[in-house]
Amino acid sequence: MTQNTGKDLRAFDSDRDATHAPTKPSMISMRNVNKFFGDFHALKEINLEIPKGEVVIVLGPSGSGKSTLCRTINRLETIEEGEIFIDGVRLPEEGKALAQLRSDVGMVFQSFNLFPHMTIQDNVMLGPTKVRKMAKSDAQQLALSLLKRVGIADQAQKYPAQLSGGQQQRVAIARALAMKPKVMLFDEPTSALDPEMVNEVLDVMADLAREGMTMVCVSHEMGFARKAADRVLFMADGAIVEDTDPDTFFSAPRTDRAKDFLSKILSH
Repeated sequence: MTQNTGKDLRAFDSDRDATHAPTKPSMISMRNVNKFFGDFHALKEINLEIPKGEVVIVLGPSGSGKSTLCRTINRLETIEEGEIFIDGVRLPEEGKALAQLRSDVGMVFQSFNLFPHMTIQDNVMLGPTKVRKMAKSDAQQLALSLLKRVGIADQAQKYPAQLSGGQQQRVAIARALAMKPKVMLFDEPTSALDPEMVNEVLDVMADLAREGMTMVCVSHEMGFARKAADRVLFMADGAIVEDTDPDTFFSAPRTDRAKDFLSKILSH
């Protein structure tokens, strides 16, 4: 495991390859990141800079490392080698410092993970009151404003089981936003939804992208990637194979691996 040197990310600015340096300050930086599951090399020498406000969509076949990459950004998955920085601060390995930094990184999963015994409003209020120590009255106002933002303010007093899958996923997004994160991570947020519910979730995510939220999204939604992404990362066998803009990736992929992937995905 790489030792914590205590250095701020800015200490590395002088040796950053200028051809890959972002024009805006980095919100997420991954440096020489390797992840193993036993003997399986899940992430291979990941080097990635994501500027503030950028929307990055991660594509690739099953088992390519997409979700693992996403989950390492807030250390839901540990790494064996390398360093990860969020807004210039090195991601700690454990303890209160990790909990604090993780609270700046919202995450939305395939499953909604809402508390079934709590109302929708109370689900959204939980993080601000317990972690941010926000007054209950302020948290109520925040929850209602976020539920309005994702289009379900009229469902505030219902319980998760009374909502559709698409509505529950929008609650999950509101719950993540309630922590006022610097970064939003989405791990295939529409894969568990019925087809008719997918667009209502993607519309909320597209709104966040337009508002300037830094986002990393693992997705198979090609239309969303074309419309909302600033960059597309294509992964295969644990490595980032292509890193480019959506138009270039979909119209002129460089590698045979990406061409094969697109031919299978876009033919359906």
